[in-house]
Amino acid sequence: MILLGSTGSIGVNALKIAKQFNIDVEVLVAGKNYQLLNKQIEEFNPKYVVVENKTIAEKVNFENVKYGIDEILKVIEIAESEIVVNAIVGEAGLKPTLKVMEVGKKLALANKESLVIAGKFVDRTKITPIDSEHFGLWYLLNGRDVEKMVLTASGGAVRDYPIEKLKEATLKEVLKHPNWSMGSKITIDSATMVNKLFELLEAKWLFNCSNLDAIIETSSTIHSFIDFVDGSTTAHISKADMRLPIAFAILGEVNTPILPHIDFSKINRLEFRNIDVNRYPVWEIKELLLSNPDLGVVVNSINEQAIQKFMNGRIDFIDISKLIIKWVEKYQNIKIGSIEDIFEIQDELKNVII
Repeated sequence: MILLGSTGSIGVNALKIAKQFNIDVEVLVAGKNYQLLNKQIEEFNPKYVVVENKTIAEKVNFENVKYGIDEILKVIEIAESEIVVNAIVGEAGLKPTLKVMEVGKKLALANKESLVIAGKFVDRTKITPIDSEHFGLWYLLNGRDVEKMVLTASGGAVRDYPIEKLKEATLKEVLKHPNWSMGSKITIDSATMVNKLFELLEAKWLFNCSNLDAIIETSSTIHSFIDFVDGSTTAHISKADMRLPIAFAILGEVNTPILPHIDFSKINRLEFRNIDVNRYPVWEIKELLLSNPDLGVVVNSINEQAIQKFMNGRIDFIDISKLIIKWVEKYQNIKIGSIEDIFEIQDELKNVII
């Protein structure tokens, strides 16, 4: 296995699955957390290790550690493993995804930005998503005609925050996800609902479905629904633990216990809420994004910049959504014809003052 993003929450859980099923870990790619990486190297004895930069590389206990994006792309090509887990955060995961497509390996994809930015240029038949919601949809599909797919959302850290005070939400408060322990970016994306926009776009590409929506389910017990044309609805239900979708993404089929079952006698109630645009303003661009998925590159680029400004204390939490909406309106007629167009737009947006 080639594991990109080994020290993040997905990477750590992927290694738990590797250990449970005796999967050889040939490559570890990590960012800045060299302390955890050193422990992973000792336990899994990889053949190749790549990190973010030279400074980090000097702190890694590995004889021939490499660094930088070019080395990540190179190791994807030269490694013998045929399965690549891409758990890199943000647009930095796009080039590795494209390289996996180029060399024809199987991709277990946790980097949702790859599809958000460049879904039309990626061979989705080579991808298995590592995502509770998309795994749930895949698990439920049975060949029957689908009327609608619905993803669930936790609502993030601000779901019970007074709407009139959202402007005052601090970074510390926004990072207190009610159900999950995740990295900073995805936790902020969960609070703005950008993460769910991305997941809807992913579902559009993965399942070729245009009738998509989302609803808040506060316990994260139900991950997705499918409405079938016959009037029935099925739901995928499991504990909130990423090992389940990771196991299926890596192994293809699993008939071994991964998680304990839900004990419904201990669930007092399930609570559902609509996604309120007053609390999650970015939700107003949902239909525009689904009708013109080329806008994904704009949403992602502005979102990453806005999150950085929020984390640095330069804008308020609510400004993340406002900036995304503002720039989507500027680019709403965007048409992308090639991968080169995507990189040009990314470069263009990096040079604007948002």
